[in-house]
Amino acid sequence: MHSAVLLIEFGSIILGLGLLGRFAARFRLSPIPLYLLAGLAFGEGGLLPLGASEEFVSIGAEIGVILLLLMLGLEYTAGDLVTNLKAHYPAGLVDGALNALPGAAAALLLGWGPVAAVVLAGVTWISSSGVIAKVLGDLGRVGNRETPVILSVLVLEDLAMAVYLPIVTALVAGAGLLAGSVTLAIALGAAGLVLFVAVRYGRLISRFVSSDDPEKLLLVVLGLTILVAGVAQQLQVSAAVGAFLVGIALSGEVAEGAHTLLSPLRDLFAAVFFVFFGLHTDPASIPPVLLPALALALVTTATKIATGYWAARRAGISPKGRWRTGGALVARGEFSIVIAGLAVSAGIEPSLGPLATAYVLILVILGPLTARYTEPLATRLTSHRKSPTTRESASRVTVGGDGV
Repeated sequence: MHSAVLLIEFGSIILGLGLLGRFAARFRLSPIPLYLLAGLAFGEGGLLPLGASEEFVSIGAEIGVILLLLMLGLEYTAGDLVTNLKAHYPAGLVDGALNALPGAAAALLLGWGPVAAVVLAGVTWISSSGVIAKVLGDLGRVGNRETPVILSVLVLEDLAMAVYLPIVTALVAGAGLLAGSVTLAIALGAAGLVLFVAVRYGRLISRFVSSDDPEKLLLVVLGLTILVAGVAQQLQVSAAVGAFLVGIALSGEVAEGAHTLLSPLRDLFAAVFFVFFGLHTDPASIPPVLLPALALALVTTATKIATGYWAARRAGISPKGRWRTGGALVARGEFSIVIAGLAVSAGIEPSLGPLATAYVLILVILGPLTARYTEPLATRLTSHRKSPTTRESASRVTVGGDGV
């Protein structure tokens, strides 16, 4: 009987997610807020709380995080990461300073303590690569001059995750200074070793994993990723970081083939992850944190736009392209929820989960709008400011021409 209920509940979840995804695609929206809302509806305090399938959904959510980071790693080669780091690290530093500090400050002002401050700093810092990539495609801006700047900022954020996640993992686990330092040293050592091996022996690794049979390739890559993620988690590094490093180590045709095969699985389990996060957030806990979430969203919208503008200006992009860069970086999504999920699982601060949910819901909706309208709005405002000066200059020329 329990098995039947589990199948019914989990089947209903998957069917519902498919319908929500179809609805979002029809209106060119990101499905992430709909997945979160679905979790809120069927979780603690929701309309119809689930029971039998919760443990299964929990495992699926963990796989979702692993696949998200694996697919992210497959997007880059080790050489690309090193090149981006050398060329654009100032933009990454500005991005971190402008967007992590508001989250940390908000947590401290709310009296949540230093651990919650580190977690909320990550929530407000990391943009959503998935949402931004989709928006750029929808707006036809993939070939624009400013797009490489946007991608460079996102790559640097992804690199920072490899350092940041182990720190958060150690903090939420209650590890002391010594244990936390050891964890970070292991994570950095592992990341450095993987990058070195990927640069020097990436072809050999890819050749070992490679297979002409899609089934075998899928099994080997997926099995290797989950195994490495498990070992990383056992070392208290982070399962997500382990998966990310596996993705970096694979390159060429293997990376392309694995990306194609794993994309549907990634989408499925990532959707389950968002539902799982919503399941553990009581809808009644959101209204009390709605105003702080809205204030934080407005502040970090401005700081992301400033980040993009500065990075694009440094790259020699025109003013219009600078505004487009800033507007495109506003959306937060999957990784903000991943970071908040670590704290929620550890029971760090009861209100952090609801605040992160509300914050992501606001910015995953606002992000596509800022990407579309920041540049024309900024252009209109700057033209209005210049127009009185222009008219005054024109009148002086006219008067000078007539009278002198």
